[in-house]
Amino acid sequence: MSRFRPSELREYLEKIGAKPIKALSQNFLIDGNILNKIIELAEVKEDDLVVEIGPGPGALTERLLETGCQVVAVEKDPVFARNLHHPRLTVICADALEYDLRPLLTKRAKLVANLPYNITTPLLQKLLPQHDLFSCLVVMVQEEVARRLVLPCPPKDFVAFTLLLHYYSKPRYGFTVGRNCFYPAPNVTSSVIRLDLERRYTVDDEEGFFAAVNAAFSQRRKMIKATLKDFLVEDALVLLNKAPTSRPEDLSVLEWVQLYNKMRKL
Repeated sequence: MSRFRPSELREYLEKIGAKPIKALSQNFLIDGNILNKIIELAEVKEDDLVVEIGPGPGALTERLLETGCQVVAVEKDPVFARNLHHPRLTVICADALEYDLRPLLTKRAKLVANLPYNITTPLLQKLLPQHDLFSCLVVMVQEEVARRLVLPCPPKDFVAFTLLLHYYSKPRYGFTVGRNCFYPAPNVTSSVIRLDLERRYTVDDEEGFFAAVNAAFSQRRKMIKATLKDFLVEDALVLLNKAPTSRPEDLSVLEWVQLYNKMRKL
């Protein structure tokens, strides 16, 4: 059964007694071409270990398994979880935000998922630092989120999470997915992005670095020196040839790293 075809999907949902749950952001892909493009963007190969979060009825799962790879799927909905079966598929019925995948991953994996939009940000915050577990994350997110995080954006759209994403990964915009590619159709357009996990920057204290970044962006209209009063921010900005009146969005990711490292040494 090809579960991306609308008629067969509806037949399958009726058979197992399931229906899309809005509270779980369940919008199922019904476009085989989009499934192929996701597999292509992720460069899934036979010897890969792939983690899928929120497989639902399993349309993407089927395509992943057709490549010959091993799949670990984390599904919160018990109805879908107990109806997914394949010799190369391990299904975990759990909340992906809380479940520790480490014991199941025998090597670095790829995450390939049509993420439930209500957990996108917290889930990526959890996964991005895990370079030892994942080589890349290929995920579907809301288009406006994808453009804000991956593509060049105006300063007003630069947020702390953008910085975190670029700190931990090399992002790439994949392609747009229209609303009619889902059942039921969502209220927003979607995009697929690829995040190659790699350590692009180094700071003396990552926890302190992100605490400073979050503090600054929580009051983004204020100058950095007014928010981070425990540091000699103005002196560090001068050393970077940045204006003492700089606000959080005025600095690139690299400049934020350089600023923090200099502030700790002053």
